[in-house]
Amino acid sequence: MGQLIVRSRRTLLERESELAAVDEALGDLTGLHADGLEPLASPHGALLAIAGRAGIGKTTLLAEVRRRASAQGCTVLSARGGDQEQRVAFHVARQLLQPQLAGVPEAELRSSLGSWYDIVGPALGLCAPTHGAPPDQQGLRDGLDWVLTHLAVRRAPMVLVLDDAHWADAESLRWLAAFAPRAEELPLLVVVAYRPDELPDHAESFRGLPGRAGGRPLDLEPLSAAAVARLVRETVGPHADDAFCRECWAVTAGNPFEAVELAAKVLDRGLTPNEGGAHLLRDLVAAVKGSGLIARLERLGSSTVRYAYACAVLGTEIPLLLAAAVAGLGQEEAADAADALRGARILTGTETLEFVHPLIATAVYRAIPPGFRVALHGQAAWCVVDEGQGPSAAARHLLETHPEGDPWVVQQLRAAAGETLRAGAPDTARSYLARALREPPTAEDRAAVLYELGSASLLTEPATTVNHLSAALEEPIADPELRHNIVYRLSQVLAHSDHLAEASDTLAREVRLTGDARVRLRMVAEQFMWDAFRADEPDHPSRSRRLARLADRVKGRDLTERYIIGLRAWDAVQRGEPAPVALRHAERALAGGLGWAEPDRGFEVPVLVAMAFMYADRPGRTEELFTTGIADYERQGWRGAHLSFAYTLLGYLRYRRGRLAEAEDFVRAGLRLADRVGRGVPAVWYAVGALIEVLLARGRVAEAAQTADEYCFGEPFPAAVVFPDAQTVHGELLLARGFVEEAAAELSAAGRRLDPRGIRNPAWCPWQLHLARAESHVAPGRALATALEAVERARLFGAPSTIGHALRTAAEVSSGAARLKYLEESVSHLERSPAGYELARSLVALGTELRRTGRAKEAGEHLYRGLDAAVQCGADGLVETARDELAAAGFRPRRLHSTETDTLTVRESTAATLTVDGRTEAEIAAELHTDQQAVVRLLSAVYRKLGTDRTGLEAALGEKEEG
Repeated sequence: MGQLIVRSRRTLLERESELAAVDEALGDLTGLHADGLEPLASPHGALLAIAGRAGIGKTTLLAEVRRRASAQGCTVLSARGGDQEQRVAFHVARQLLQPQLAGVPEAELRSSLGSWYDIVGPALGLCAPTHGAPPDQQGLRDGLDWVLTHLAVRRAPMVLVLDDAHWADAESLRWLAAFAPRAEELPLLVVVAYRPDELPDHAESFRGLPGRAGGRPLDLEPLSAAAVARLVRETVGPHADDAFCRECWAVTAGNPFEAVELAAKVLDRGLTPNEGGAHLLRDLVAAVKGSGLIARLERLGSSTVRYAYACAVLGTEIPLLLAAAVAGLGQEEAADAADALRGARILTGTETLEFVHPLIATAVYRAIPPGFRVALHGQAAWCVVDEGQGPSAAARHLLETHPEGDPWVVQQLRAAAGETLRAGAPDTARSYLARALREPPTAEDRAAVLYELGSASLLTEPATTVNHLSAALEEPIADPELRHNIVYRLSQVLAHSDHLAEASDTLAREVRLTGDARVRLRMVAEQFMWDAFRADEPDHPSRSRRLARLADRVKGRDLTERYIIGLRAWDAVQRGEPAPVALRHAERALAGGLGWAEPDRGFEVPVLVAMAFMYADRPGRTEELFTTGIADYERQGWRGAHLSFAYTLLGYLRYRRGRLAEAEDFVRAGLRLADRVGRGVPAVWYAVGALIEVLLARGRVAEAAQTADEYCFGEPFPAAVVFPDAQTVHGELLLARGFVEEAAAELSAAGRRLDPRGIRNPAWCPWQLHLARAESHVAPGRALATALEAVERARLFGAPSTIGHALRTAAEVSSGAARLKYLEESVSHLERSPAGYELARSLVALGTELRRTGRAKEAGEHLYRGLDAAVQCGADGLVETARDELAAAGFRPRRLHSTETDTLTVRESTAATLTVDGRTEAEIAAELHTDQQAVVRLLSAVYRKLGTDRTGLEAALGEKEEG
């Protein structure tokens, strides 16, 4: 193919339509039409794919694309997949991006890439992997997206060319296949060539293209007889007759590579190109490929054959001297062999060699006798390590060797797996470790290899991880720390796979075996954590008592002790202990630091501590912690399940504050991230449950039901506790849709599940409140008893938002004067909380009740307030209800507009400061020359804006002033 590339402009025959598509794409990219005179209004990129079988001319066409792109001033990124490099993670990504970044000084590169440097740097070979947790695969792909987008914008217009995409490594190909359709949004033309029958499933996006390509790749067809005749005459001379040329076309089936090579053979042999010599062409074309090529190679001598074999093992971009070392040849002998192979049109290049065509490389590689091929790969592994290329370069060769119990092989494979895993390629790391296990490792190393193998499978194959880690525990383990790490990791993956009981049992067994007090304390802490998430925990009250005693003893000196204290805070929330108890323990847990991305730790406890503040009416504090936690995740490159949880719960937090439009945006972002991880994972349960709650609050019942159906949100519910509680949300949805009996049954089942475990806080799970509403249709007396019990539980917890919500529900299922009494008390509590949506609901409900009892003027005042609050919340259904009630009361509904911001007005700030100073509402009213009810409303706005109730006002106000 070397000659073909050199003469590409003369030999690109019958590719007019393909080149027209390329020219059109380049014109759109550069902003000029083909005549170069008329600028386009909005230059844009595209994705073009070129498909065809081997030798059909894809590489030649791509060479012409590069030439034309360069001639038009485009930045060109170029890469090529390799048959021997498919198992080298990020091989193609490095070819594309490393040349653009490698020469930049580190300080400048860090400044340019920002937080992405430590995430993508190891994958692109720009820096060594950090020793912290690696980025997840989605985070790494997002980082590569950012780098390529950044380059495309800075160095526009840009053309990215990928040849032999079917041989690209899996990590690079998955990234590019996902990114390529976005090229139309950028000044970037992506051109990809592949063999369609060899393209992996994860690159299907190349088969269906957006935009100008009309939904399909450009399929290269064989050349016609006339085109082959032109190729032949260019090489052997114009005297080649028609019969001879037609036979060349017939024996090559119009394959450009074979036609060019056949013509070269005719010239080498001095064959007369006429009808009399045509019968010899079939033998000549056989020598171009397959066994004929190998027979031709063998005639060059044994040293040359060994050298060719060594080059085939090394793959692409072959250093001349490295190939000599692999072949076991001296420098002069290797140079002679390289000359011979260049003369035979098998290799091209000088210091760095390439096969003239991938077909030749494949044929040579397959011709190597199996035993000798294994030995060459083993020799190649030693040589690349000796050359300083490191274990990762050797690992792909070691994969092709036979197990022999060699400790060096195990060492290299483990080291390569560690590098590759930290760079963000767990699948490749797992293949290295699986091979190390087959070597096999020594008895004392076997458990460590199993542990590393299980860890590499953690995010992608949890069931496999469980098997490897369980097997590791059965091995003799001399290092206690290794055993402890295996136990921690095994319990973690069991829990994340919805096997919380097994996770707890694993830790319980190990607690009895370890003699180290600190290790035992950590295992107890982790067991408490997984038990806290168990929906089927058999002895929750006993665990709570033990946890309380332990939390009171520890001082928070290290992360383990702070986890225990944090779990105590969360347990207090679930059980409905007084909110100050939960808040005291939450602050204790945070006192020494509680990072969300601690190495070898889960994110669960920091999240639970943050959520404790939300349920205790301190959502502003929760939001601060979530903002910090999300920054930790993004800095670490965790953009899969971790970030999904964070966005979902941040959305749920906004829902609790009554900011429903923002809540929906965040929850949908969390759901999109969860969908990228995979359907059925815990993150999806969280996101769908939260989204249904938000949609119901916004009055979009049909959309909530559609979401539930789309994600099969119903039984069986997960074994892990999720929030909002999935079964309760399902019951609430059934009630909103009018399925009263089904809702009552679902909500009663939720109560039977939670009550025996001591989880009785309606702030965390308001199943009783929804059940009371369902029961009111068939059993009003039972409904009132259910609601009043929930009110008592809410009063015990003491959060104003929870009490206000419970009282409103009690009003809904009551009759007569009690309804008004409960609603007035509900509004009074909610005015002292940060829960804007709940306040809006209670204001509208109170206004409605006042209208029905003939107190129209008072009704109008509350309905107007409720309408304004509903508009500010984005509660569209509640807005319509309030407007209807105002019309029924004889009032004109106001024009709908939202004006509230997080900024305190002067009067709000004054009222808040005076409250912190200990002044009563009456005293503040006198100071501000207003009435007491106006002060209540001022402070209500303060609590909503700062995200706190009265007890947290001083801290929240101080943080606001500092900000």
